[in-house]
Amino acid sequence: MVGTLGSPRAGAIDMGSSAPFGWAPLVVLFIVGFVDRIEHNLLSGVLPAIQAEWGFSDTAAGSIPTAAALAAAAVALPAGYLADRLSRTRIITVVVFVWAIATLGSGLATGFVMFYLMRVLLAAAENIDNPASGSLLADYYPPVSRAKAYGLTRVTTYLGGVGTLLGGVLAEAFSWRTAFLIMVVPGVLTAVLVWFLREPRRGELDRLVAVGDPPPAPADPAAAPVSTGQAVSAEPAAPSRPVAKPPFWPQLRQVLSIPSLIFVCAGLSLLTLGLVGIFFWLPTFMVRTLGVGTGTAGSLSGLITVVGTVTGTLAGVWLGRKWHGTRKGGRLLAGGGGITAGSLVLAGALSMESIGAMTVLILLSCSLMSIAIPNLTACLADVVPAASRGLGFAVLQLITTGGGAFGSLVVGIASDRFGSLLAGMYILVIPMVAGGLLTLGARASFERDARKVLEAARD
Repeated sequence: MVGTLGSPRAGAIDMGSSAPFGWAPLVVLFIVGFVDRIEHNLLSGVLPAIQAEWGFSDTAAGSIPTAAALAAAAVALPAGYLADRLSRTRIITVVVFVWAIATLGSGLATGFVMFYLMRVLLAAAENIDNPASGSLLADYYPPVSRAKAYGLTRVTTYLGGVGTLLGGVLAEAFSWRTAFLIMVVPGVLTAVLVWFLREPRRGELDRLVAVGDPPPAPADPAAAPVSTGQAVSAEPAAPSRPVAKPPFWPQLRQVLSIPSLIFVCAGLSLLTLGLVGIFFWLPTFMVRTLGVGTGTAGSLSGLITVVGTVTGTLAGVWLGRKWHGTRKGGRLLAGGGGITAGSLVLAGALSMESIGAMTVLILLSCSLMSIAIPNLTACLADVVPAASRGLGFAVLQLITTGGGAFGSLVVGIASDRFGSLLAGMYILVIPMVAGGLLTLGARASFERDARKVLEAARD
């Protein structure tokens, strides 16, 4: 039956459970993000083979992610508007199906222009589902387990290196078209899976927690929450009074007036500019400079992304928990320090003439920069009022997507102008270091902005 996956047992919501709708919705949304990122990263792995067939310049190749990112940025705020007003499960279903069609079009493209347009369409579709997924998670999982839910879905962004690996291997073993055609199948199956998700009521868990007098949080943060075993009907007889939504532009101005948010968004935008540009070209750089095969280059780049980001994220969770509250802006110190140190290590890695030494140093660099992933996300939640956090994260998504749009293009233009991919990559190290320093600069306003949020919550 359509819409039953993620329904509470016996039609009641157990307010003592950390997953009153079960963990199936989290698994489904994790799959959505994972399939999305794998398909997105295929291009990096197959790029040498596509350029060999069609012979387009590095500037043209670098402009593909630029145009795609600009298309994604253009739909970010409209996507949030739709997610607040339409069925979110249906939005995601349609979007994922569009992915599959665009992926099929990429594999069957008869020329560069058609391929280019398919990649831009795909990027726009991918960005439409993000606000809907984020909104759904808040309605599937209560506050006690939301951090876990958001953390597990966010990590899919950094597991997309599997796509680079898969693309490189399939391009070398068969053809670059095979990589895209194979990904159509998981895209369609994922769309079918999302169709069976139940659309939860907006804000229902928040209302039930507010009126249900939940038990106090345990003294040990690592301890499991106390369960009351209380079951609440999933269909309340009297729906709560709707809350008026504030006008969009005044709310946006309020969000943009938070200094810590601006510093963090600017820092992450510069970091994204460098990461997108360098890692998009990394497999091609390995093929041209170090003479490795397309499959080997794609595999190494993919493994670096997956292992480095997962390792750095886990280290960042531990370090942020240790430094938060014991050092001024402790999480910002961990994140900004990791970005700065990782950028400098990356500069050294690119100069290596040995594939082994380069791989080890880039892996270390990726791990250091990934320390910022959990810490800076948590910092934004600390400084943005609860009523505006959705818009706050939309602003972050818009700025980082826009910042990352030009990374690959910068490297491509520099490569054509100077005859060296390395020159373009070194150009991007500079803004990455600046991004780390900007993030560290947010420590000056963080405590004040976080205090304002707490004081407002008490009123």
